[in-house]
Amino acid sequence: MPTVLVVVEAQPDGKLKKATLNAITAARALGDVHAVVLAKDATALAAEVKDYVKVVHAGSAAHVEHYLAETWAPAVAEVAKAISAEWVGAAATQQGRDLMPRVAAKLNAAMASDIMAVNGTTLTRPMWAGAVIAEVTLSTPVKAFTVRTTEFALAEKAGGAGEVKAFAPAPVTSPTKFVEFKEVKSARPELTEARIVVSGGRGTKGDFKEVEALADELGAAVGASRAVCDAGWQPNDLQVGQTGKVVAPSLYVAAGISGAIQHLAGMKGSKTIVAINKDGEAPIFQVADYGLVADLFKALPELRAAIKAAK
Repeated sequence: MPTVLVVVEAQPDGKLKKATLNAITAARALGDVHAVVLAKDATALAAEVKDYVKVVHAGSAAHVEHYLAETWAPAVAEVAKAISAEWVGAAATQQGRDLMPRVAAKLNAAMASDIMAVNGTTLTRPMWAGAVIAEVTLSTPVKAFTVRTTEFALAEKAGGAGEVKAFAPAPVTSPTKFVEFKEVKSARPELTEARIVVSGGRGTKGDFKEVEALADELGAAVGASRAVCDAGWQPNDLQVGQTGKVVAPSLYVAAGISGAIQHLAGMKGSKTIVAINKDGEAPIFQVADYGLVADLFKALPELRAAIKAAK
């Protein structure tokens, strides 16, 4: 079978990011899965991953301690060449989207981004903000991809632990230097991994108190539309949509969001969608499972009170 190399991504605390497990599920449909781990000391993270893949290539070096595409791409390409990988991929997170085009360039590989399904060697991916779903076949000897994590289940552990092979990534001279990482800490769940998401749009007029209160009542993450983030009402890391984060929670509540195609591309995979908007003609109602034509500032407190009563 072809060899598939998956780049492992870690949380800020060094633990395995769930998105990598979604990418491994997609990779299993393409061949034998190897993983590459890069860190100052890759031992612990490699131990977390080895139960899911055939081989883990653990690269430990000071210059790959912090993610930089300029230092990681050569290391990933180095491993891909050493094992004659036919496929190289990663989750379509902010890191994966930044890294994989550079890896593809180093391997002279054609690339499919945000793949949603695998059928043999044919990959399904969205185009034009999801308005078109394309089936593509890559013809280069080495092929690269990123995985839309919401479309693939978390990988189950394999029958036995995979082999761990240590390697030393070659030194890289780069004008780009890591300075610091400022983590945004929140008591709420991470947006891309939350079971429930409550998002606010332009209809909030920048007042997210009711959106946040409902989210806290539900134990949910808070999201926002691009219009909200562009206006500076909420930070960019809360943006849901084509140019933000793609989510697929069990429940997605859209308050004051009209439903532009760019936003729908980031949340229409949600299991249940509830839309609250004063405009009964808003496009969001076309994808919603439940729709309420109402003022969000009246509807959200009533909804929150009903949830408290039900508890």
